[in-house]
Amino acid sequence: MASQVQCRELSPKLLEIAKKELNEDPKRRAADVQAIRDWLKKQPHIIAKPDDRTILTFLRGCKFSLERTKEKLDMYYTMRTIVPEFFASRSVKEGALREILLNGAYLPLPEPDENGCRILLSRPALVNVEKYSMELFFKVVFLAMDYLIREDDQMVVCGVSAIIDLENVTLPHGLQMTPALIKKVMTCSQEGFPLREKGVNFLHTPPMFETIFNFFKGFSKEKLKRRVFLQCAIIFL
Repeated sequence: MASQVQCRELSPKLLEIAKKELNEDPKRRAADVQAIRDWLKKQPHIIAKPDDRTILTFLRGCKFSLERTKEKLDMYYTMRTIVPEFFASRSVKEGALREILLNGAYLPLPEPDENGCRILLSRPALVNVEKYSMELFFKVVFLAMDYLIREDDQMVVCGVSAIIDLENVTLPHGLQMTPALIKKVMTCSQEGFPLREKGVNFLHTPPMFETIFNFFKGFSKEKLKRRVFLQCAIIFL
């Protein structure tokens, strides 16, 4: 018999959304968490022992589909091995990661949008590419996402609306956005994190952005392609 799930209680408003949009049933919650925990015990390649809160986050992100949750968790932990450039050596006590975090290149905004989605603001121009690579910037992005999926119930339940502000982005920034890097970023974010992506809004898009945007679209799922918006019509969707 499944024991009580150790997790934060959702506010009444968030719980109502979780029931309606994520198929969450408080009476079935413990059994679903236990089913995933039993499955994890049979996966010798997954060494991690996620707590109830983490498992519940993935269940919510997968609308309580047990099979989809298993796939997402498997990919989440597999990424730690196959993409070490994003997920290894992540201390923020000092050094480059701390500097990028503190300068606000990537951060959640304090208030959600009108639909309750958490707004994540990305400003890659704040990364000094003479010192740091865009690969390092995305390492910070995934570090922040790891924190948010654990601590931000608003984001997990209501979803994410991304704002990518490209003001003052330079050619050196763009040259580092290779197809290989974009593919890794899109695969990790779409397949490995339990996020409900409700929209991606690009602001201040420079002329060179068209090539990068086409790569971005090519590696995006169909649902996400329909939720991408540009500030100006330099590109025809």
